[in-house]
Amino acid sequence: MSSLQSIVLTLAISYAVIGALLLVVLVYARLPWPVKAVAVIVTSAFYIVSFNATRGLLGWASQERLPPAFKVLQARIVEPHSLAGDPGAVYLWVEELDEDNRPSGVPRAYRLPYSDKLAEKTHAVENEIVMGHPQGGRAADFGVGEGLIIDAIREYITPKIILQTTGGDSSTGEFKAGQPGSADGVTFAPLLPPRMPPKDEE
Repeated sequence: MSSLQSIVLTLAISYAVIGALLLVVLVYARLPWPVKAVAVIVTSAFYIVSFNATRGLLGWASQERLPPAFKVLQARIVEPHSLAGDPGAVYLWVEELDEDNRPSGVPRAYRLPYSDKLAEKTHAVENEIVMGHPQGGRAADFGVGEGLIIDAIREYITPKIILQTTGGDSSTGEFKAGQPGSADGVTFAPLLPPRMPPKDEE
């Protein structure tokens, strides 16, 4: 059992105990005051336990689905380790982009299952970021179906069939692409500039 699973289990047990104690107090309201006092003390103790367990969740990378479009801020590749039984992972620190390609300003870490293809693409993206070429990414289920201009631009960079990209140079807009197919749910490409609102006509 991983540390995160242990924390989740601790939270579940803590809240279950709190709920059970409160139920007992509500059902048997005529209990002697020493018993009620003990129940209050135990309940308060479990509030502290649940609070400390919640603090332990802070900083863990999310295993939820990546946002549809994002800017890659940083990445880390953890290779599988057969002796330790670690399947490996690819960690991405990203910032969600809106329909105009503007960042949200709220970075978040995500944990993706390790694969050789994803690790190779992520390593290429890391190199491009180090060289000062901002990189963007997209989840496999891209597009909102509303015919927005930004969708047309994104479709030009990443066609309807998911391409296995290996990063690219944002100064030239060029990127390398492999064969079409499963790109492990993520594609990378040079980060497009944000779409600016139209200027007011005089």
